Amino acid sequence: MNFNLKQELIRNLANIPGWHTKRKIVVIESDDWGSIRMPSREVYLTLLKKGFRVDENPFNRYDSLASEEDLTALFEVLNSVKDKNNKPAIITANTIVANPDFEKIRKSNFQDYHYEPFTETLKRYSAHSKSFDLWKEGINNSVFRPQFHGREHLNVIKWMKALADNTGNVRMAFDNNMFDISSSISKTDDSFLEALNLVDPNEIHFQKQSLADGLKLFENIFNYQSKTFIAPCYIWSSKLNSTLKESGVLGIQGNWNQLEPSLTKEKRFKTIKHFTGQTNEIGQYYTTRNVHFEPSYKQNFDWISDTLFRTKTAFRWGKPAIISSHRMNFIGFIDAENRDRNLFLFARLLKEIVKNWPDVEFTSSDELFKIFKNP
Repeated sequence: MNFNLKQELIRNLANIPGWHTKRKIVVIESDDWGSIRMPSREVYLTLLKKGFRVDENPFNRYDSLASEEDLTALFEVLNSVKDKNNKPAIITANTIVANPDFEKIRKSNFQDYHYEPFTETLKRYSAHSKSFDLWKEGINNSVFRPQFHGREHLNVIKWMKALADNTGNVRMAFDNNMFDISSSISKTDDSFLEALNLVDPNEIHFQKQSLADGLKLFENIFNYQSKTFIAPCYIWSSKLNSTLKESGVLGIQGNWNQLEPSLTKEKRFKTIKHFTGQTNEIGQYYTTRNVHFEPSYKQNFDWISDTLFRTKTAFRWGKPAIISSHRMNFIGFIDAENRDRNLFLFARLLKEIVKNWPDVEFTSSDELFKIFKNP
């Protein structure tokens, strides 16, 4: 069996189990909103000159907090189409609600961790003073729906130990208000991005407190509870599900595979399969992404055709098309061409979706979970 045929078979089989509907539902899930990444183009160029291959990791090359210009351009594209109910396309903006407070951590001589709401971080960026006003505008206009992605996109315990020990290049990244300058996007032992990975079973207590704090902060920022959650890097222990539910989370977004920390030397993660509409033992629903639109990952690829094909496959099996598209794809603060190129593709994609399926319905992840209960 050739590779393409095998991949197509896998895509079809993955869409078979679980919840089904005759409705043509499209959900666009976008991770990493609120989290820091590359602070500025100046820092990016400085790191390159020092020999750090930040250009090889698309997140370090393109991703940053969304500027006013980024948000305005994105909302314009989302408003350019309407579904069968005359509603615009909507992004589920999976949000990291806090970032490290670098100044306070430095003053503690790297002994104590401190964080700040992402709304405070925005105030220190050069083109972001009114960004959060635009977040609120997007929410009010039903094109932008924040949901909870974590308190930080950072393994705090691991990072603080590395800072205290002055391991590798961690202080270099810190001095530039970053926590990762890796050239790799894979899940590696030296990554600090896996916020809910575990090395010691006792770390679960810190993680539970972090999630509870983060969900409370989310509610304080947005004046509503997040009803869904997606774990950074799709890594989390199922022991955290009850903590999430206690704070109002009724649904868990993800891929087909949950990566559960195994706490063994032989294997880093245990893979747990999920499907859309599946429920766990405490009544939370799962959804799985079955479409991907990630043009910043790979430019020489026909993302529009691939996304439309995967959407068609989802609808064939009576599944919502749940499209993954990270924040990185819509950011031009570091490289304006990245945003402009991808928004051009995104606008074309949305128009093709409406053209091919006139009865399409755009909705957010939390609204999808309501549809499960009241189809």
